[in-house]
Amino acid sequence: MASRRYYNLFISHSWSYGGAYDGLYRLLRNKSYFKFKDYSVPRDNPIHIAGTAEQLRNAIRNQMAPCSTILVIAGIYSTYSKWINTEIDLANRGFQKPKPIIAVIPWHQERISSIVRKAADEVVHWNSKSIVTAIRRNQK
Repeated sequence: MASRRYYNLFISHSWSYGGAYDGLYRLLRNKSYFKFKDYSVPRDNPIHIAGTAEQLRNAIRNQMAPCSTILVIAGIYSTYSKWINTEIDLANRGFQKPKPIIAVIPWHQERISSIVRKAADEVVHWNSKSIVTAIRRNQK
């Protein structure tokens, strides 16, 4: 029987590629057996005008704090995104216990960011079953 547990997720993504975030969110939301709360920072969230880079980093850290898992959309662009790399760093070193990182290979992509691949606890394809299974498997 599938678990009815709620998962607190942070989906790391580039605002320049918001469609990927929207697609992943819908993919997970359409699974009736998987319940989650999204702590991500969408483009229209005022957190991104937090002031200094350090204030933004702290605001993102506060968003990530209650999360059990960090999903990273692992498009090749992730290699060059300062903030995706900051979120990876926060997941690994910003908390008393590192948060598991699951890299999600975007739909119809073969190449992914080597930085994201190296940081990930698990790499999965754009498939709701594999993503949900990885989230459940990587709970620490």
